[in-house]
Amino acid sequence: MIDRDTWQEIFSTIKKNKLRTGLTALGVFWGIFMLVFLLGMGDGLETGVFRNFGAGAKNIMYVWSWKTSEPYKGMKPGRYISLKLDDVETIKNDVSGIGQVAPRYYLGDRPTYYKQINGSYEVRGQTQESKEIDGYLMEEGRYINQKDIDENRKVAVVGLTVKKELFGDEPAVGKRIRISNIDFQVVGVFSTPSLQEWDLEDLEAITLPINTLYKSFGIENNSISNLVVSAAPGIQVSQIEDAVRASLRKKHRVAPNDDTAIGGFNLEAEFKSVQNLFFGIKCLLWFVGVGTLIAGIVGVSNIMLITVKERTKEIGIRKALGASPNSIVKMILTESVFITTIAGYLGMMAGTFIIIAINYLMVSQGIENENFYDPKVNLTIAISALVFLITSGTLAGLIPALQASRVNPVIALKDE
Repeated sequence: MIDRDTWQEIFSTIKKNKLRTGLTALGVFWGIFMLVFLLGMGDGLETGVFRNFGAGAKNIMYVWSWKTSEPYKGMKPGRYISLKLDDVETIKNDVSGIGQVAPRYYLGDRPTYYKQINGSYEVRGQTQESKEIDGYLMEEGRYINQKDIDENRKVAVVGLTVKKELFGDEPAVGKRIRISNIDFQVVGVFSTPSLQEWDLEDLEAITLPINTLYKSFGIENNSISNLVVSAAPGIQVSQIEDAVRASLRKKHRVAPNDDTAIGGFNLEAEFKSVQNLFFGIKCLLWFVGVGTLIAGIVGVSNIMLITVKERTKEIGIRKALGASPNSIVKMILTESVFITTIAGYLGMMAGTFIIIAINYLMVSQGIENENFYDPKVNLTIAISALVFLITSGTLAGLIPALQASRVNPVIALKDE
């Protein structure tokens, strides 16, 4: 245990060397403060960027069609290719590793009425797979199911914005709306966990079972606007991307290398590239933060060496009066650990407070930034850094302490 006399000696030494002790403590304080602050800001940046990907599935690809750019089997370039609903079964049969396939048809804006209230909203034909792929949340009722599609039910799921404009505070489920003078019953209201720019378009749309849309609005040939394909668990969509597009090219008689006719976008590849970017950013932040932390620890060690040098005569007298080497080591180490612990704790608390304050101000002032959102401090990392700092402070004081314990009393008493 550390006795009262030891504490008095520590405070006496600190009092005699206020500036030196203060600068040493500032180095330690700044080291852990920068580590916590940088990691917290990095977390906010990462959260903001990944938030832009939305709440839906990330391991997906989008597929669409356009006109051909190359001649193929006697056919001239410039043919318009139209994807069909039965393309879903084609790629499921041809490609292994497929998870879900969500076909979509965009009808465009249509006048919509509820009693005396009216508006114009985009009408879409979709299947039940879209709910999971897009990450929709049900505010009321349910989403489209397979029975709606099989039985061509005249049901509709509306976005939250449509619900508010048509129904206000009334429940929407069970109400009937007219889209281009065709009646549909509302069975659900959906929203998204985070509002991105493209989410606003979803919330202003009305979704119908895709077969119902075909029959109600006279869409021939079961054409679709695009397909969204997810990979099965344990498989990356990049592994099946080429096979999916090759299957569709073969069915629609498109040249094997014609990326214009059967185009696509791999969200998983984009997501992975951003993940790799932030891995590099985190490594850089750790490098800077830990480097600053180590600089503070080295400062503690240097100050302890100076302290031992200045107190050589005092240490010699202590040893001449019978002080053991262990008591000398304890005295030096205690001062080192005390400075490191207090300064490190204050630095950790200051860094945490600043991050919390930034988050609070953003929320209270309604500040929105698409690349920075909800910064957080990982308490496990912060506490681990403090423990590392205290341990390092102990080791930093150990060399000067051992040096002090080996002082020869006779030589020390002659020291000037």
